[in-house]
Amino acid sequence: MASTSTTTTDHDEIRRWVEEHDGQPASVKGTEASGDAGVLRIDFPGGAGEDQLEHISWENWFDKFEQEGLAFLYQQEKADGSDSTFFKLVSR
Repeated sequence: MASTSTTTTDHDEIRRWVEEHDGQPASVKGTEASGDAGVLRIDFPGGAGEDQLEHISWENWFDKFEQEGLAFLYQQEKADGSDSTFFKLVSR
């Protein structure tokens, strides 16, 4: 079975998927500039580098998402059919 993935720019869809996987909007500490969010990430429980992430509001996260012209590519399930938290921010 092949894994399935989806690319979207829909804020509600992104937020729903992230929250269903217990994630929180975040940015990489030290990458912010002049009040803007830094490099965007999603912080999942037990994820790598969580000590380098700063939680931010969805509003700030989506402001930066739009400013950078990004799209959200996420994996709905792994090839074996199990749930996945894989995502990637890509250019539109």
